Amino acid sequence: MELSEAIKERRSCRSFLTLPVSDATIEQILEAAIWAPSPLNTQPWEFMVITSPEIKEKIFSEGLRCKEWALEKSGWKWLKGYQMDFLRSAPVIIAVIGDPRKSGVDMFMEESPTGYQHACAAAIQNMLLTTHELGLGSLWFTFYDKEAMRGILDIDQDKVPVALVCIGKSGAEPTPTARKAVEKKTTYMR
Repeated sequence: MELSEAIKERRSCRSFLTLPVSDATIEQILEAAIWAPSPLNTQPWEFMVITSPEIKEKIFSEGLRCKEWALEKSGWKWLKGYQMDFLRSAPVIIAVIGDPRKSGVDMFMEESPTGYQHACAAAIQNMLLTTHELGLGSLWFTFYDKEAMRGILDIDQDKVPVALVCIGKSGAEPTPTARKAVEKKTTYMR
């Protein structure tokens, strides 16, 4: 599979079969993640592989709690129908945990450090593309409170649960999504 093809064809999966994902496949996905760029090569990520039904149930409950909170705060009616059962059915959830102390030079800038988050995002993109290449589905999930997720996953207070990546065999063909034209999203300053 060509990289450009993987980039254009990969979609978020919200329907997973409960078929297990092998440790070798998980390691292949994580190997791709660690080759992402990072500020000063700090590699500010850690990964937690979750297959425990009990922990997935706690993650699901936290997602529902945040959904209710967001619905109340935003008034967005579409949230009522947003289902999170994929958190239960995905055979594997990989927590991507970032360390703000490994953010690079931006940790000394006026705004809070973000370089570690960008590096973790690059690692996540590598995971998503590799998962697609391996014929599996994936979803980048951030619909949770970071403090609550620290408690669920027993993460140190000085680290940040940046995202959860759900992985497994897709149970349905993901719906293609439209993209805006490059010229509508680009400004050249010459």
